[in-house]
Amino acid sequence: MRILLTGSNGQLGSEFRTLDRSAAEVISTGSRELDLTDEQEIRHFVRDAKPSVIINTAAFSDMDAAERNWDACFALNAMAPVVLAEEAHRLDALLIHYSTDQVFDGSKTEPYLECDRTSPLNVYGASKLAGEQGIASSFARALILRLGWIYSARGENFLRSILRLSRYSNELHVAADQIGAPTSTKAVARATERLVHMYNGSRKTDFPTGIFHLTAQGATTWHGFAETILSMAPAARRPLVTPTETAENASFAKRPRYCLLSCRKFVATFGFELSPWEEQLEEVLHEVRDLNTSWELIGCDEAI
Repeated sequence: MRILLTGSNGQLGSEFRTLDRSAAEVISTGSRELDLTDEQEIRHFVRDAKPSVIINTAAFSDMDAAERNWDACFALNAMAPVVLAEEAHRLDALLIHYSTDQVFDGSKTEPYLECDRTSPLNVYGASKLAGEQGIASSFARALILRLGWIYSARGENFLRSILRLSRYSNELHVAADQIGAPTSTKAVARATERLVHMYNGSRKTDFPTGIFHLTAQGATTWHGFAETILSMAPAARRPLVTPTETAENASFAKRPRYCLLSCRKFVATFGFELSPWEEQLEEVLHEVRDLNTSWELIGCDEAI
């Protein structure tokens, strides 16, 4: 089996460096190897590589920057996935693509189902929705996994930002009116690898495709997540974490207040689920310590 991995240097893509190379040949690409804003380059690269599975982790994930860079955001989040899907269809390959909870407006008060009406509040969510719709129209064999509140031990994300800010601040103001399920990229990559093995051992035409929600079990707010991060991180200072409302935080893009996704369809279809968000957080904090990065951390954006 040959796997084409895009976005291999990103927050999610870098987790796939531990893929079992004995079971598959993995062609890892970052922006230097493959320009995903160039349609013809994508087509030529995929046709030369001839993968049996394409895992697309590349994304324009800075939600605030997306509001100012509409064209670049849609090129990476909408155009590129559609071209990958069309080429996957041509090769009879499986495309695994990642979308987001940001396709919803957060007006529900119970976890979103895959069939619920989409209504993104920001450019990022609109671009990811366009990618979903384009993949569906390509007739490719595609598995779209909607994620939410993604973080890892590397890259720019909420976890690393909280750890960094805790070094210099006596008080942190964090939104307490947004609800979601913090999900580690490590858990997503591990689940994806399991899905690839299931696909490789199945009749390809019988393997489930379509849109599925995949997030950690449980729920919290950004405020609750921040407090738990600091309580679990052994070397972190303990500044006061003050709850605020979303409107009080300076951000360019609108965020939905309610971001919980129901994973019942995924569990019923594939027979497993991700661990609770607290367990995932503990694992990632151990990784941060093992990487010997201390709390010399930068940046934050909560989207994938």
